[in-house]
Amino acid sequence: MGFHVRQWAMLVVLGVAAAAPTGAQAAPVIFTGENLNTSEATRLTSFPNAMNARNNFISQLSGVGTETFESFANGAAAPFVLTFPGAGTATMTGAANIVSFPGTSTSAGRYPISGSNYVEASSSALSLAFSAPVAAFGFFATDVGDFNGQISLTLTRTSGNTVLNIPETLNNVGGSVLYFGVIDSANPFTGVIFGNSAAGTDIFGFDDMTIGSVQQVTPTVPEPSSLVMAGTAGLIGLVGFCRRSRRKA
Repeated sequence: MGFHVRQWAMLVVLGVAAAAPTGAQAAPVIFTGENLNTSEATRLTSFPNAMNARNNFISQLSGVGTETFESFANGAAAPFVLTFPGAGTATMTGAANIVSFPGTSTSAGRYPISGSNYVEASSSALSLAFSAPVAAFGFFATDVGDFNGQISLTLTRTSGNTVLNIPETLNNVGGSVLYFGVIDSANPFTGVIFGNSAAGTDIFGFDDMTIGSVQQVTPTVPEPSSLVMAGTAGLIGLVGFCRRSRRKA
């Protein structure tokens, strides 16, 4: 089994942007990890890089729900309405259907991450529209990149969209596992659209999707007001120290 690591987090960038003057735009925080397979016929039983990215993503959120697709019938076709506690609903549309595939083998390299069900779709024909703007979206994908297709994710907003190319290994063996998560509290988005440079020839499996509202994002750095208060308290302490020093002198 070969492992390929692609993980990073831009929490420092987010923290600097949060304390910046009005008008500055914070960059999205990205969480991603990938584990390559050596056989398209057998699913990976362990994918530590992808799981590490998922755990880091979830650790930035509070009270969110994850859709495992276990409540849907095998063969059910989109549209699907998914419910996420605290963040509303998401309507999935496109050429997608539910596949129930228990066991240790794969469906042409695709398989569920948890339970027996997953969504099978051409990533160029899959989108989610949220009932209210969200700040976080994450998912697992299987069988990515074996047809040299580059996946992209467009975050849709009324004020303008952001296109993110998902880091992946191109032209690899099928059956790989990828996790991708994005948090953008400064610029919440109303939906996501998947893209694929190999549209029509490549199909992916998607599972364990998570969305989170702005309120469900756990702050990882002090808010600007907290920084100001901390600075003020420090100055008051410094003045008091100087006054005491003068008295002793």
